[in-house]
Amino acid sequence: MQSMELQNTVKEALNALYHHPDDAVRMQADRWLQDFQRTIDAWQVADNLLHDATSNLETLIFCSQTLRSKVQRDFEELPSEAFRQLRDSLNNLLKKFHKGPPIVRTQIGIAVAALAVHVPAEDRGNVGIVNWLQDEMNSHPEYIPGFLELLTVLPEEAFNYKIAARPEQRRHFEKELTSQMEIVLSILTACLNISELKEQVLEAVASWLRLKHGIPGSLLATHPLVLTALSSLNSDILSEASINVVSELIHYTASGSSGGVSVQMPLIQVIVPQVMSLLVQLRDSTKDDEDIKAIARLFADMGDSYVELIATGSSEAMMIVNALLEVASLPEYNIASMTFNFWHSLQVILTKRNSYISFGDEASIEAERNRRLQVFRQSYESLVSLVGFRVQYPQDYKDLSYEDLKEFKQTRYAIADVLTDAASVLGGDAMLQILYVKLVDSLSFCGNEQSEWHPAEAALFCIGAISNYVSVVETNIMPQVMDLLSKLPHQPQLLQTVCLIIGAYSKWLDAAPSGFSKLPLVIDILMSGMRTSEDSAATAALAFRHICDDCRKKLCAYCNQLFHIYYTAVNGEGSFKGSAEDSLHLVEALSMVITELPPEPAKGALEELCSSVVTPLQEIFNQGPEVLEKKHARELTAHIDQFAYIFRYVNHPGAVADAIHRLWPIFKAIFDLRAWDMRTMESLCRACKYAVRTSGRFMGITIGAMLEEIQGLYQQHHQPCFLYLSSEVIKIFGSDPSCASYLKNLIEALFKHTTCLLTSIKEFTARPDIADDCFLLASRCIRYCPQLLIPSAVFPALIDCSMIGITVQHREASNSVLTFLSDIFDLEKSSKGEQLLSIRDSVIIPRGATITRVLMAALTGALPNSRLEMVAYSLLALIRAYGMQALEWASESVSLIPLTAVKEVERTRFLQALSDAASGADANALIAPVEELSDVCRRNRTVQESVQGALKPLELDVVPVS
Repeated sequence: MQSMELQNTVKEALNALYHHPDDAVRMQADRWLQDFQRTIDAWQVADNLLHDATSNLETLIFCSQTLRSKVQRDFEELPSEAFRQLRDSLNNLLKKFHKGPPIVRTQIGIAVAALAVHVPAEDRGNVGIVNWLQDEMNSHPEYIPGFLELLTVLPEEAFNYKIAARPEQRRHFEKELTSQMEIVLSILTACLNISELKEQVLEAVASWLRLKHGIPGSLLATHPLVLTALSSLNSDILSEASINVVSELIHYTASGSSGGVSVQMPLIQVIVPQVMSLLVQLRDSTKDDEDIKAIARLFADMGDSYVELIATGSSEAMMIVNALLEVASLPEYNIASMTFNFWHSLQVILTKRNSYISFGDEASIEAERNRRLQVFRQSYESLVSLVGFRVQYPQDYKDLSYEDLKEFKQTRYAIADVLTDAASVLGGDAMLQILYVKLVDSLSFCGNEQSEWHPAEAALFCIGAISNYVSVVETNIMPQVMDLLSKLPHQPQLLQTVCLIIGAYSKWLDAAPSGFSKLPLVIDILMSGMRTSEDSAATAALAFRHICDDCRKKLCAYCNQLFHIYYTAVNGEGSFKGSAEDSLHLVEALSMVITELPPEPAKGALEELCSSVVTPLQEIFNQGPEVLEKKHARELTAHIDQFAYIFRYVNHPGAVADAIHRLWPIFKAIFDLRAWDMRTMESLCRACKYAVRTSGRFMGITIGAMLEEIQGLYQQHHQPCFLYLSSEVIKIFGSDPSCASYLKNLIEALFKHTTCLLTSIKEFTARPDIADDCFLLASRCIRYCPQLLIPSAVFPALIDCSMIGITVQHREASNSVLTFLSDIFDLEKSSKGEQLLSIRDSVIIPRGATITRVLMAALTGALPNSRLEMVAYSLLALIRAYGMQALEWASESVSLIPLTAVKEVERTRFLQALSDAASGADANALIAPVEELSDVCRRNRTVQESVQGALKPLELDVVPVS
């Protein structure tokens, strides 16, 4: 009776979900149905409604999906004796819907396949799923279409990780399917006689080929199924199924499990001519885009799979290369770009020395390399001509949507990669010659402001893309290119690309004989770029940085002019169109040149640069503390960020130390009045960090004042950046004995306060940045000054705090906690670490069992799968530090996991892997057992909850240490 009521409720909920006019009612129905699917009653109700002749389509779809997902995820809910009943019911449903709604039949087929994954062959009466299917198809030919669908999904489900099967069982199932490959092919061959099933048969063949089964290529080369797929390629109606089969055959011949290309040559020799015969269809203008795309896919598959064969440059190989050039020439970018991976892979083989080792001595290697490069030279020259037009701005680019413009830019980046591949083969200077011809041709369209600038911009973009391959002393083309730049109209997009070229060839400007003479010309262009548009200003500022970086030694004599450019751009009357971030490139550029000056001139230049930055800050200060406190953070950080760049890139430690000393009163005032403002504090701490990093021990008393400031403010405002700045100080000064007393007080105060903040996983989740920076600081202390932290009174509290934080979901915070624990366990690797092992052990050993339990919980579901490697390393470090004692802790933790979740054999295998790792075995060998245990414990929600319920990662039982 209860089942009938539930069935009616399900029908009512589905009716509400699909037909009720009220959104709130539909949402409520949806929630109820989702909750219902998780109940154990869902098995029977879904089964009954699928067998019920009165169920409508909506009910059938919902119930088939429910049954499929229950079999995949919740099969272990059922008692073992329920297997046969479920199998028989699903088989009957498969027959019932053999002509029914395809979506329902597919879901039931997947459920049958998932059931086969879960249940070992011996529990199925030693009747494999394939043998059972063969018997059923022989006995009930009228149901063959439904059985064919099941046969198609079987190999797909072998790799479906939605199925909550144990890894060992999944491997058994894959092995079972692989062993049945020949039977499957015979079943499918028999089904070929039913003409209306041909498409379905070929889809099944493609699915089974993905198993990479190991059937000899010589057998497949003459197999009726393969010959049918190949012959179907040339039919009037191109079959998607036949394309899929041939694609899988190509991948199969190149896979390691099949023996590779050399072993599979009989099959390759059958496939390649058939695919090559499709060139006629590729050129057929009456073919629709989908057919062209399918044919292009096969050529791209051949190129990717047989690239090593093609790289030999044989006449047969060049036929494939020419076909791929035809694909690359097709107007539809999504089709042409299928070949891009091939051109890259071919370039790598052609240019890398390792490709030629088998040729013996250096002379033979060089001769073969040159021969191959010559063979493919024309192909890559053609490729450059074929792809270059795709970077040209469309005429209606101003009307493009944000998404379309983003897609166009991604296309340009992809073409740039193809051009660099071509430059690797042709050589940068030869490539430049080809592109220069295109540039000169395009200039005929480019006479005035309203002219056709698109072709010239495209040619320049291509020249910019290959800058790293052009010789820095090239004397033929680059001087002419640079001269042409000043003659181009200042159309914004064109000007932006001109600025891009200048930045890209900054090394040429420094090294080429005529390069530096072009500098005044290109600087004028950059100044125009800074004044024209936001995009051109951003590119011009970046180009100016590149020039100052690469030409810094030569530019030392022109410091006054550089300052003039900086003042004009940044302080000019609104002429600089770039953002505050763009202006940082100009600050960085000047800082790099100042670095090359002798000490005294550098000090003066640094003072002048700092003065230009501090002036606007001083104006804010002069308005009084109330105004400073109320200013928007951006009005302050725009200037403070410039100090960060100055201190980072002016590599004169003494001069920077003097500068920060002079600036400290202003910095202190900002600290005092804006400590509540995270953005301003992050910007200010970043500036201080670079000052510390550059100045080091030159900072003298300023560093003491800075640390005193942040130590006091941290206790009031809890800004994570104070911790981060402290970790930078530890890195620089941690090993200096004269700083020991001061730093000890600092870290004890910071850690004492932080451990009082992070008292639960809830607090870790609410303050992940504090957790991240706290344990980053703690790790720095372990590496640079363990003698200050480990004997301190705060060390045990910090360990307790880290145990609470292991399972925080925030990725960076979790990684910092785990890294800190690993550093503690690896203490003897750090300087002075060995002397502190006994103190460390007195803290860790009483907590060892709990730490291990929480790490095991993290491995088995408390943290996402993506953190496995990090957690595994922490566990390994613990095991290696504490040997047998840690193995006992691990054994205790694993024994807490219910046997319903992890079998005894799985526990033993995992613990043995830990034991091997503790004995010095390769650490990488631990990853597979860890992943397997993790997979077992996460296989469905019920299991994961039972494992976490047993390990209780959030209920820490820490033994107090006196």
